[in-house]
Amino acid sequence: MKKIIALLMAVMMTVTMLAACGSTPKEPAAPSAAPEQPTQAETSAPPAEKEKITLKVWADQGELALIEKLCKEFAAEHTEKEYTFDYGAVGAVDGKSRYLEDPAAAADVFLFADDQLVDLVKADALYEVTRNTDAIIAANTPGSINAASYEGTLYGYPMTSDNGYFLYYDTSVLTDEDLATLDGILAAANAAGKKVHMDISNGWYLASFFIGNGCTLTIQDGKQVIDFNNAKGLAAAEAIRAFCNDPAFVTGDDSVLAGGIGDAIACGVSGTWMASAIQEKLGDNYGCCKLPTFTCDGKQVQMGSFLGCKIYGVNSQTAYPVDAMELAEYLTNEKAQIERYQELNYGPSNVNALADETIASNLALQALSAQSEFAISQMVLGGFWTPAEAFGAELEAHSTADLQAMLDQLVEQALAG
Repeated sequence: MKKIIALLMAVMMTVTMLAACGSTPKEPAAPSAAPEQPTQAETSAPPAEKEKITLKVWADQGELALIEKLCKEFAAEHTEKEYTFDYGAVGAVDGKSRYLEDPAAAADVFLFADDQLVDLVKADALYEVTRNTDAIIAANTPGSINAASYEGTLYGYPMTSDNGYFLYYDTSVLTDEDLATLDGILAAANAAGKKVHMDISNGWYLASFFIGNGCTLTIQDGKQVIDFNNAKGLAAAEAIRAFCNDPAFVTGDDSVLAGGIGDAIACGVSGTWMASAIQEKLGDNYGCCKLPTFTCDGKQVQMGSFLGCKIYGVNSQTAYPVDAMELAEYLTNEKAQIERYQELNYGPSNVNALADETIASNLALQALSAQSEFAISQMVLGGFWTPAEAFGAELEAHSTADLQAMLDQLVEQALAG
């Protein structure tokens, strides 16, 4: 009996040992880390506040809607700051006078005509363009950059370059070879029994001969500077007399040109405002090009011209010069100038805008752009126009008076006016 009990105990001990081996407990899993809770400071700190900037912008009345759109796009592209814009309808004609009324209250970015630039610079009104200067110069036509500069320094952002003149012509009468020189144009016109139109008794056009031959017509310290009575001026005047005495020459205002081109008139000098009327008159024979060279003192000299541009400037008293310069650049960039042409028919100064497919088909603007290389800004005081008109009228009437005496009188009266 004892043996049986001992055997049973041995069996039970073996089973207990086997069960213990098969139920070895696993190591407990490490408790999962509780999510890190933000500190009180982190939960209560507001997001970093953007810098708030208000910029006042002046523009032409007809351009204000587009300006508002462009400013909103500018703000959307510069979300690191919070921009507010204050708009005013002050056009290019009034830019200088409105600024000078109260410079501190004037717009941060304002529009003005190119012939106001010198006075604005002298009044210390304009911030020199110091951001992206080389790129801005490269992006615009030479004539517009010259109009926005003073003594080699860029003070403005060209917006347009469309107030100037060039040559309209009938392609059925004149070839590219003819158009290169005034002599060639006159010869072809005479051969065809046609006329060459230019309003010589208008000082705006008359000056092109003097400008082309290197004479000076500008404003310094608020006074007119003119040297049309020097040796270069005399040579230019002799060329004008020869032109007026040619059988093909005809004068008159724009109505004469518009009425006669395609009929009695082979070509004539005017600006972009005549494009629609002349294109309608000439149809498929419509052509435009830069002004020709003319014979002056035995040499061929490129005819010059005036070029009018609208320019955006930055107020030297702005509290935000960097932002104002960036905005002025944005308002005058390629995209903005294309939109102005599409909506307002403004002629661009931007080279890429001029190459845009729609604008490139505008022959008048392309001709004006080609002529702009030889153009100067219109720095003319009121005293010039009347004596210039009288001088031109005498030559149109085939006067044989002494040219030097006539030029001396022109300069004397221009300076006294």
